[in-house]
Amino acid sequence: MPDITQYFPITDPTLIFFVVLCIILFAPIVMSRLRIPHIIGMVLAGIIVGRYGLNILERDSSFELFGKVGLLYIMFLAGLEMNLTNLRKRQSQFLIFGLLTFAVPFCIAYFVGLTLLGYSEITSLLLACIFSSNTLIAYPIVCRFGLQKHPSVALSVGSSMIALTLSLLILAAIVGSASGDAGITFWVLFLAKVIAFCTVSSWLIPHLTRWFFNHYADSVMLYIYIMCVLFLSAAVSEFCGLEGIFGAFMAGLILNRYIPSVSPLMNRIEFIGNALFIPYFLIGVGMLIDIRVLFHGYDTLWVIFCIVFFATVSKALAAYVSCLVFKAPWLSGHMMFGLTEAHAAGGIAMTMVGMHMMLPDGTYVFDANVLNGVVMMILFTCIISSVVVENTSEAILLKEKLYPAEPERQADDEKMLLPLQHDEDADTLVNLAIMMRSKRLNRGLVGLNVVYDDTNSNRNRKEGRNILERAEATAISADVRMQTQSRLSTNIANGIKHAFKEFDASEIVMGLHHRISPTDSFWGAYTPGLISEINRQIMICRITMPLNTLRRIHVAVPSRVEFEPGFYRWIEHLSRLAENIGCRIVFHGRQKTWELIECYIRNRHPEVRAEFKELAHWKDLPTLAEDVNDDQLLVVITARPGTVSYKPAFERLSVELTEHFPTCSLIIVFPDQHGQPQDVMTFTAPQRQDSESAYSTILKWINGIRNKV
Repeated sequence: MPDITQYFPITDPTLIFFVVLCIILFAPIVMSRLRIPHIIGMVLAGIIVGRYGLNILERDSSFELFGKVGLLYIMFLAGLEMNLTNLRKRQSQFLIFGLLTFAVPFCIAYFVGLTLLGYSEITSLLLACIFSSNTLIAYPIVCRFGLQKHPSVALSVGSSMIALTLSLLILAAIVGSASGDAGITFWVLFLAKVIAFCTVSSWLIPHLTRWFFNHYADSVMLYIYIMCVLFLSAAVSEFCGLEGIFGAFMAGLILNRYIPSVSPLMNRIEFIGNALFIPYFLIGVGMLIDIRVLFHGYDTLWVIFCIVFFATVSKALAAYVSCLVFKAPWLSGHMMFGLTEAHAAGGIAMTMVGMHMMLPDGTYVFDANVLNGVVMMILFTCIISSVVVENTSEAILLKEKLYPAEPERQADDEKMLLPLQHDEDADTLVNLAIMMRSKRLNRGLVGLNVVYDDTNSNRNRKEGRNILERAEATAISADVRMQTQSRLSTNIANGIKHAFKEFDASEIVMGLHHRISPTDSFWGAYTPGLISEINRQIMICRITMPLNTLRRIHVAVPSRVEFEPGFYRWIEHLSRLAENIGCRIVFHGRQKTWELIECYIRNRHPEVRAEFKELAHWKDLPTLAEDVNDDQLLVVITARPGTVSYKPAFERLSVELTEHFPTCSLIIVFPDQHGQPQDVMTFTAPQRQDSESAYSTILKWINGIRNKV
């Protein structure tokens, strides 16, 4: 029988990558059959194919490279998907849980190292640093269940970074004392570098990101830019004496504001990380584990038992004590324990430090027994963490479905129609619609291009199809379905109206007319017809900069708008937009309207940072120009003639917007209104309502004559 062991470990790069891809492909399939979390499948596969298993693969430089990238990716995603609004509101809870999940394991590990294991003081301190830190290895499970913004998840992520930071600070002190450099000069320089890193990063990265996003829109360039920020931040963090994972997490926190969770860019970041880099890291962790150490004798078993048992108990104690202090449900305690239980990234890094750190007597801080104990701790804590997080995630979803916290009051009729006439508006309108759509309903979008049925119709239809293809690609990149239709019509407004009825759409999101000359109409030729003939919500948009770089949303709200049927629809859409962008939203209106808006947002979107300012009269709309900058969005809620909230001042809206808000991003909203369906309109019903009445035209003519006189 031929000896096939001579072919292992595999050294050909192509075959190495093929084996890794097979593991990434088949491990989730096998683990799902066994009802075992996929992450454990990756770690177990690493054990099997590693040198302590079947010796199929060697942990070469590719695993070092991709594993390090995967580790940084996990921490970067954790910061990127963290709910910063929730962090600001619950900062005291973050601090309490962070200190508990650091201090409880640290004290227990130090005591166990000195008494039960008989280690030296410096070895016990380093072991305590390993206990008190943790790796969010089960975080991809949370992402799979869509619970990234759950309070217990956000609390665990933020607290993990507090514990990790404190552990790394203690580690730096241990290394400095071992090398004789832990004097006052060392600490002053170390703290100065850390403060400088955090301060400069928090100022420089946002400015660079805004500039880059405003000047470049190519998806590949945006992704490469984000990766450059990630790895530069990690490298500078290591230069400051901290681990690169701290810099990666900081980069995620800083970029959190500029990468909405529903954006195509976020989808690409998650896809590449979850498909390649993170699995590579997990497989590499498994290749470090040698399960044969369990049979090396009672001393090794005792060390392994103490490290595994007390590492688990200490993290559980910190999580459930915090749960009791916060009076949170037990499911939240389970989630907090599961996410903070695993030790991998920081534990491996600190263990490697201990293996190379020499004491004055010539021995190393960590011996083989400690290494074996830490490695087995990594295996068992990863298994416990993944199982607990997966089961708790399922329980949380089941509980939310059985006992919803709030009744869903929104009508189940959301279907957005996007008339796309200009190529430069396609991506912006699609991204805007994606940010305003309901993730719960998960409805697709409808893209429409209408061209005049004339001699240039063939050429115009070809251009229109290109616009629709680009819009569809943008939607697909964000995992959103999109139907498209190109149609001929002798009247653009009628073409859009007929498509609106055919698709049974609920609202229209369209671009503002592109003015060719100063004498050109603000609304264009067909927009007034749509406004008068469709009684559902119409949002007319002029977005001058990327949505994710907007600093604030200002909403001008007229009086009596709360009596319109579509009052809560536009509030819901703007709340989703503000929540996804992560910016403040300021409502300008009267107090009676404030109270209803504030109550709705507080109940349905408590994470939205809403402010309210007095706008005594609609004639004061131009005064908002002092508050609205070019990097902010102005939303004007208006009304159709004849509706309850309509006022004559709306007839000057186009003039005021042109004079006082010429360059800022703008959305004009015509809310839902009561009206007859279009197919039952009669000859006695008005067929068109112009944006300006004949009376206003006559008044302008008279005023013009007076000015000349």
